[in-house]
Amino acid sequence: MILKALHTRWRGWREQRAVERHAIPDALWQLTLLRYPFLAQRSDADLAELRRLCSLFLAAKEFHGVDGFEVTDEVAVAVAAQACLPVLRLGLSWYDGFIGIVMHAGEVVAQRRFEDEDGVVHEYDEELAGEAMEGGPLMLSWTAIAVSNDPAQFGVDEVFNVVIHEFAHVIDMRDGLADGVPPLDTEEREHWITVIDAEWEKFCARVDAGEATLIDPYGAEAVEEFFAVAVEAFFVAPHAMQAEVPVLYGLLAGFFRQDPAAA
Repeated sequence: MILKALHTRWRGWREQRAVERHAIPDALWQLTLLRYPFLAQRSDADLAELRRLCSLFLAAKEFHGVDGFEVTDEVAVAVAAQACLPVLRLGLSWYDGFIGIVMHAGEVVAQRRFEDEDGVVHEYDEELAGEAMEGGPLMLSWTAIAVSNDPAQFGVDEVFNVVIHEFAHVIDMRDGLADGVPPLDTEEREHWITVIDAEWEKFCARVDAGEATLIDPYGAEAVEEFFAVAVEAFFVAPHAMQAEVPVLYGLLAGFFRQDPAAA
């Protein structure tokens, strides 16, 4: 018990030092909340904890700008604030599996190659606004971050938020698999799979029918993408999501231990 208490005190002291060293200036924090209104809608207590987690995130992660892109404090805090929102109740340990965050000014063209069932090899270029890989690094486009949070689009067209999307993949892959099922105990996992598979099938049917959906139609590509785009909607447009897909909203609220629609 004594050793545990000492460890807790040491960890608390270490975290406080990190928060102090990477304190976010008031003006920059207010600018970030102004730029991303879905953050500003949270309670004062949530915002205080989010700001603390952002400082710890900035202390733990390493940002790298590519092709001359400068990772300013404004850029780093914008990423940190959105990345930390999903783990507001879960804790930053969910992001322990990687350190590096690679920032590009614009989208990246990646060369893809796959072999189909007939053994034919296909090669193509894919434009990426972000990409999460197990073990890192995580790649993000600043242009995509800037355009993915237009308040005029919330609840009107499908939601798009590349930071939350890619960090949702990080959460999903914490158990080593990108399958739309985050690490859960056996009973919770079975319930999760039952619910998300049913919700995904209904979503795919709506997309195939040409219906407008709040959740990005890209989620019909695979259940792991459905999870990521659903998490985007959950945090960016919670009221609209709760109204459109209440069962899925409830599943995410239980996992993330948050109810942003109630904020």
